[in-house]
Amino acid sequence: MKHTGWRKPTPGLGVAEQLAQAGERVAVPKTRAFVALKRVGAHIGLKAGDMMLLDTLGAFTQAQDWEEGQRPIVWASNAYLMEQTGFSLSALKRHARRLAENGVISFQDSPNGKRWGRRDAEGRIVEAYGFDLSPLSARVEEFEELQAELQAERELCQRLKRQITVARRMIRARIEAAVSGALRGPWTQFTGLFEELLDRLPRRHQASEQLERLLAWFKELQERVEAAYLKATGAINPVENTDKNDAQVMKKTQEMNPREVISEPHILITNQLIPVISNSSEKEEAADVVPNARPEERVDGELEDWVAEVRKKRTALDLPTIMQACPEFASWARNMGGFLKDWGDLHRVAGQLRPMIGISEHAWNVAQDRMGTQVATAAFALVFEKHSAGEVASPGGYLRGMVEKAGAGELHLERSFYGRLSGQAA
Repeated sequence: MKHTGWRKPTPGLGVAEQLAQAGERVAVPKTRAFVALKRVGAHIGLKAGDMMLLDTLGAFTQAQDWEEGQRPIVWASNAYLMEQTGFSLSALKRHARRLAENGVISFQDSPNGKRWGRRDAEGRIVEAYGFDLSPLSARVEEFEELQAELQAERELCQRLKRQITVARRMIRARIEAAVSGALRGPWTQFTGLFEELLDRLPRRHQASEQLERLLAWFKELQERVEAAYLKATGAINPVENTDKNDAQVMKKTQEMNPREVISEPHILITNQLIPVISNSSEKEEAADVVPNARPEERVDGELEDWVAEVRKKRTALDLPTIMQACPEFASWARNMGGFLKDWGDLHRVAGQLRPMIGISEHAWNVAQDRMGTQVATAAFALVFEKHSAGEVASPGGYLRGMVEKAGAGELHLERSFYGRLSGQAA
């Protein structure tokens, strides 16, 4: 990178300039480039303010600027950018620097450090100095591949969580049935281990590898509880030296240390207890607790029952539903607001994210006045999610349409959120 004497060169800025040169050689529509980035922006370290500035810069570019052989360079002044974003000069420079260091934009500096440019009669940029958005064109495929990986990871984590839920419910049902029936067995030890595993359940996003290890522990405990329950109810063949075998089960149960779940799983396997259904009545009784369907079918059945239960019990939307149905919005909201404890926190974050997707202050105020703060916040979360997914091109227009539907009594937000939840589960 050429050193002009007023901007200190760094390796990140040098990479950004190389990406700009590569972006000049490809043609990528602006919409595709921005959608690809927004889906992974939080993952690569960008903040909401960074995206707000980038959206402001992108509004200055034209379609022909993104064609092959062209560079989308923006030469808007600091004063104008500060007016449009509400940033101070130091904040503006900080956000621009982070975009450049992350390889999203490049600085094309003039000899005197001033930003300027001119277009020909056809509107094409002839010469310009300022913020170069060409790195977006060079990295669009990279961002799309990253999004696919993140989506696959998210879906895997969701499946693992559902399977953990099924195993957890089966374990609880067996232990409660055994305790209520005063059946003989190491139920106290099982209960203690079960409670420790419950404490390991993720309260926020965890990697699939961690969830897989946790699921292995739950399944191992479920197998041991099932074997002990079947033995206690006489559903298996009697085993000689009962006291000795009980002691072995107790010992192996104690060896299962759930605190190791995040490090190395210690999966114990035993084939001492082989369940054998003795008669049809016992088979029917066991089927009430442990269905004969395949695990995948049980997972789907559990999920369907859960969705149906939620729809019956909840007449209004709550924060967990919104955050689960809108993962992109949730990611940005947590990055900006940290711990979100109530609707007030979510409303505050929505107001901060509003300019990032191009919703005017007037449209936002109208939505709050006509729909109420809570409904408007939920509606914004849905608009933000759909815009990030490329489903909505004009967020402001989409929000105004929702306001009109609300006025006519035709807005049913809960259907949209539960529909997205169902789509995630499918």
